[in-house]
Amino acid sequence: MDTALTLTTDMKLVLGLVVMTMVLFLFDRIRADVVALVVLVLLGLTGLVAPEDLFGGFAGNAVMSIIATMILGAGLERTGALNRLAGWLLRRADGSERKLLFLTSAIAGLNSSIMQNPAVLALYLPVASRLSARTGIALSRMLLPIAAAIVMGGGLTMVGNSPLILLNDLLVSANANLPSGAVSLSPLKMFAPLPIGIALVSLSLIYFRWQGDRVLSHDGDGGVTPGRTQSYFAQAYGIEGDVYELTVSADSPLVGMTLGEVESRPGAPLVLALKSSDDARLAPPAETRIWVGDVIGAMGPREAIADFSQGNFLRMSSRLRQFADLFNPSRAGIAEAVIPPNSRFIGKTASELQLRKKYRLSLLAVNRDKEVIRTDVRKLPLRAGDMLVVHSIWRNLADAAAKKDFVVVTDYPKGEQRPHKFKIAMAIFAVTMLIALSSRIPVPIALMTGVAGMLLTGVINMDEAYASINWKTVFLMACLIPLGWAMDSSGAAAWVAGHTIDKIPEGTPLWLIEIALAILTVAFSLVVSHVGATIMMVPLAINLALAANGNPMVFALIVALSASNNFMTSTNPVISMIIGPGNYSQRELWRLGLPLSLLYTAVVVLMVNLLW
Repeated sequence: MDTALTLTTDMKLVLGLVVMTMVLFLFDRIRADVVALVVLVLLGLTGLVAPEDLFGGFAGNAVMSIIATMILGAGLERTGALNRLAGWLLRRADGSERKLLFLTSAIAGLNSSIMQNPAVLALYLPVASRLSARTGIALSRMLLPIAAAIVMGGGLTMVGNSPLILLNDLLVSANANLPSGAVSLSPLKMFAPLPIGIALVSLSLIYFRWQGDRVLSHDGDGGVTPGRTQSYFAQAYGIEGDVYELTVSADSPLVGMTLGEVESRPGAPLVLALKSSDDARLAPPAETRIWVGDVIGAMGPREAIADFSQGNFLRMSSRLRQFADLFNPSRAGIAEAVIPPNSRFIGKTASELQLRKKYRLSLLAVNRDKEVIRTDVRKLPLRAGDMLVVHSIWRNLADAAAKKDFVVVTDYPKGEQRPHKFKIAMAIFAVTMLIALSSRIPVPIALMTGVAGMLLTGVINMDEAYASINWKTVFLMACLIPLGWAMDSSGAAAWVAGHTIDKIPEGTPLWLIEIALAILTVAFSLVVSHVGATIMMVPLAINLALAANGNPMVFALIVALSASNNFMTSTNPVISMIIGPGNYSQRELWRLGLPLSLLYTAVVVLMVNLLW
């Protein structure tokens, strides 16, 4: 490779775009998908990517594979497979905490080989909550081992996580810019990284098996099921008391006020329901006005409710006549939900989102970084990782959760499930995997075959398939893929690789360069996410391998696997989703995750070199 490559204008533009992308991702002032769109537009305006290729990322194999895995995962979830799994895990554990953690983590790791990591964790959060509630094991002792196994299990197949799905497309595009005489890079088959994935999952299981008691908290945070709602939320959030009916009299000063104004009065209880005329509903909108004869469903300690009733001329009744059906635990209750990194709720308040009006959810509290916020909670801008405590009808909660703006942690009665389709779904999935093993049919086609089968057999319908797709992830990936192409075609990756080799002392072992590359990729992923790190680093890794007389496939695969090696910060979507439910602080995550990350790097470099 020519290490004296001249830095051209195109190279400067590409490297400038890379730096700009990293800075915008780092400061997080602009949404990641908007940043990706801006980068795509700039690539087109500057001519760094040809107009006919600019939008090729949207039709790429990587994007199609991600969409297919999301739909397949939703189809399996609709059959109630995880409910069966929770019961099986409890039976097999025989009351042993270590055995339960080991089995749950192992199965979660295996599941992540065929589903996107955040989707797997979203399915396992209520499973972990149910197991925690039934066994008394602290949720914080369960979630990190499960999350680590899910992240590492993504290395079992080429569709287990976004970086590996992207890798094949980046390898194919790199062939066009390889120097003459260099061997072309072939896409990896479905189960090519299987031995590496097995080693990584084993590392996770062994690490928490032998170090779990030392590194995991023993604080009893418990779990949440509808049957334990009252005691759990009283202990965790100070939300205690019973529900009372308060009838508004003609002398009440509340007459004519909006519900929001009533809630802002001193000593006001939690207002969960309102009956006006013949209409009774939970989570009434804040702008709803109170009139004579209306009945308010309020929750709180008896003494506090009595004081509020006397001060506002309300008739208090502890017997639920108007709301008996609404407050039936089998129909409604309190639940916890975590805000994922791709949520549209981020940066908005409950008032702006109109949670009660649009979603019929009453926001009671927010758990943020171990701080429980209950005052003016409806005016609080939400963040990724926030744990919301909401009260609603279970069906409304399920409908709201289907939009993927929050993930419900509480195990609650779900919406429509199709357990009778379980065998059909598993058969379709097995056939899909067998087709994917064939070298004649590309993996995206095999996965889409499974999607078509689930749609035709009624395992999932088309509207549910659309709702299961995380469009932010799809859009982010499709817009950033051309940046990787530009890094390669402009020569920017070759220029950086050549100058990097010049700085490395002669005789430096290849494995040492690979470790440095893996650590650099991890550092990138902490800033620009695993997708951005893969797109930027794979072209660089291939050119670095050529300059150092190494194997480009080895270097590229190390980058793709290292891009997911983040157990310390919320830039990893899986980690961001467990911070609230597990009540982890950033300091705890670094203390727990950094040693695991270093071991991950060592295993990846060793296994990739052994196989290739």
